[in-house]
Amino acid sequence: MSRADTEDLVRRFFDALNAADHEAALALVSDDVVHDPAAGERRIGADKLRWYLADHGRRFEETVADLVVMTDGSGARAAAEYTLRGTYRATAPGLPAATGQHFSISAGSFLEVEDGLIARLTTRLDAQALAAALARG
Repeated sequence: MSRADTEDLVRRFFDALNAADHEAALALVSDDVVHDPAAGERRIGADKLRWYLADHGRRFEETVADLVVMTDGSGARAAAEYTLRGTYRATAPGLPAATGQHFSISAGSFLEVEDGLIARLTTRLDAQALAAALARG
């Protein structure tokens, strides 16, 4: 894929997530996608990503804002930097009780693209900033 095609793929993926259209997002990943979330263990496979998106979506209502996508020269890898804004709706393990807390934190994702689909998605965020925002209520 070209750099422009990869950037478009990444933007469409995040647009689908922002619309809470998990099926549209999943249509952009490979069947054996490797997902390394910001918290938790690695998951392999689109079905496991589907489960994660549903579970995470139940706990957090999130949108990605200020999205900047960067690609390597070959278009095989991309990085996305963004502001993650959301509401904490249901208590997640290891986090304070959910009471509808709002948050806005810096985050980033690293992606690999193979055969026109996202083959790896790794997400990193400022966990301390998230915990502080949730603790403040």
